[in-house]
Amino acid sequence: MTERVITRESVRTLDQEDSLSEFRSQFYLQEHTYYMDGNSLGLLSKKAEKALLTSLNDWKKHGIEGWTEGQQPWYYMSEKLGELTAPLIGAAPEEVINTGSITTNLHQLLATFYKPEGKRTKIIADALNFPSDIYALKSQIELHGLDPNEHLIQVESSNGHTLTEEDIIAAMDDTAALLLLPSVLYRSGQLLDIEQLTAAAHKHGIIAGFDLAHSIGALPHKLDQWDVDFAVWCTYKYLNSGPGGVGGLFVNQKHLGRKPGLAGWFSSKKEKQFDMDHELTPSDSAGAFQIGTPHILSSAPLLGSLEIFHEAGIEAVRQKSLKQTRLMMDMLHQELNEAGFQIATPLEDSQRGGHISLLHPEAASICKALKQEGVIPDYRSPNVIRLAPIALYTSFEEVYDVMMILKEIMNKGKHKQYKNERGIIA
Repeated sequence: MTERVITRESVRTLDQEDSLSEFRSQFYLQEHTYYMDGNSLGLLSKKAEKALLTSLNDWKKHGIEGWTEGQQPWYYMSEKLGELTAPLIGAAPEEVINTGSITTNLHQLLATFYKPEGKRTKIIADALNFPSDIYALKSQIELHGLDPNEHLIQVESSNGHTLTEEDIIAAMDDTAALLLLPSVLYRSGQLLDIEQLTAAAHKHGIIAGFDLAHSIGALPHKLDQWDVDFAVWCTYKYLNSGPGGVGGLFVNQKHLGRKPGLAGWFSSKKEKQFDMDHELTPSDSAGAFQIGTPHILSSAPLLGSLEIFHEAGIEAVRQKSLKQTRLMMDMLHQELNEAGFQIATPLEDSQRGGHISLLHPEAASICKALKQEGVIPDYRSPNVIRLAPIALYTSFEEVYDVMMILKEIMNKGKHKQYKNERGIIA
């Protein structure tokens, strides 16, 4: 059987058939630039900009009354964002809150759910996770007077890029108190089977939590159906909330009403908060797991961004994303088969997130050459190039152009003029 040949005309046909193409005009795109780093920081949309300006105007017009009298009242903004986010992750509105940062939220939920007792003292994680999650896990173990070297179990990868659910499940026993895993591995883009892992954890009496940083906004979730205990995420990647945008968390309704491990001002039940009682009456929603006052100007853009997701539909976003990453991989096979690249991302749609990861010994210098040609990639030491076509604002023809630019770089050795080492920020 003859393999399909990918041409510019064939990808233009994909763009003509793209039901999400209308959303591209909602984002601020730079001319002569191919933005492939939306899995690190999403682009600004006009709706996010408008929402931020609305909150600024509420401050300008109302002062402190903006908490209750503004066009988008600040006192209830976190709950409103939780309600808007809930459909993206398959949760009820009361289970979701927009608050803090991803690591602050992780500390909060670890402080709430990690209760080492008797022989059940260990946390199961993985050896490929983003460093900040591991920092948080180690520090929480130490706060209980335990040694992370003994009580943190990091499941190893057999190939350095992906994990197997079987290996993770094999690490589960009655000495484990909690499981924390990424939904999508940041380096390779592998999507784990959250449902299978949660069921296995519960079979062993283990609390199951997930870091959704690299999946929320890129693919649908069914956290309630899968019976996940808790989850955390950032909003500045696929959700396009802006640099340092406020994070989010999910707590399964079966745990609502539990006292937060780290109580604070906004942990309170809304109608009781200004009683100023020194005994906390926690909210009976996920709002209980807030700590401080909401960061309004870092939350407001998400109101506009989530409006776009509700118009587009997360299922449609996922289907286009899969087609675009598939196109990238097919073009790599067609145009760069002899260029020394290895695809670290699983080929199966069911095991792939929203980006692909290419391995190459000269990855750092290749990324520098790509930037010189107007392509914004993402580099991860020592040899990973991550490319993320974003369904809401990347066209299929742009994917084609990026791969042809990469082909030209490799054919002409344009990357050889750059040092193969990362900058301070990669």
